[in-house]
Amino acid sequence: MLEDLKDNNRAWAERKTAGDPGFFKRLVGQQAPQYFWIGCSDSRVPANEIVGLDPGEMFVHRNVANLAPPQDANYLSVLQFAVDVIKVKHILVVGHYGCGGIAAAVDGQRRGLVDHWLHPIREVHHEHRHELDAIPEERARLDRLCELNVIRQVRNVASDVFVQDAWARGQSLCVHGWVYSIEDGLVNDLGIDVGGPEALAGLDDA
Repeated sequence: MLEDLKDNNRAWAERKTAGDPGFFKRLVGQQAPQYFWIGCSDSRVPANEIVGLDPGEMFVHRNVANLAPPQDANYLSVLQFAVDVIKVKHILVVGHYGCGGIAAAVDGQRRGLVDHWLHPIREVHHEHRHELDAIPEERARLDRLCELNVIRQVRNVASDVFVQDAWARGQSLCVHGWVYSIEDGLVNDLGIDVGGPEALAGLDDA
């Protein structure tokens, strides 16, 4: 039942080699991307395609609602590898408008284990409830919560010991906050760029 996918794979590989005969030979070499993407698992958000990069040019970690929780060993392992081994220069925390995880965090329905995973979003919602409650339209309110969640996750990433140690040894590393729009395919840069301890200290608590 997966023959279509395998056929698609062969066709994709043929197109790649037809346009660039050395493409896969280069991939076999060394993985040295400059960018680390922390994004949502949503299938509508293909990380490297959004920014026009080929495989091998973007290191990617994805989970429900693009969280960077300091207690999650999976995320922390990927972060350490990206910073200490690959030595990426930019970490992109990328949410997306219309995120099902954002909506599920605050709609009051019980879903099981994922409710625990989404708890940090409920904390952001609670801390910014006055701003959010002042937004009358539900979709706009959820979009703003998506942005606030990205800002919080940028803060989490920039506060992590792996990032802090990289800055301490003079490594060039900056954490950015973006939100992607599925409706038009464009990225909204939130203007959150944390390139050192001073910038982190100046970031408003989110």
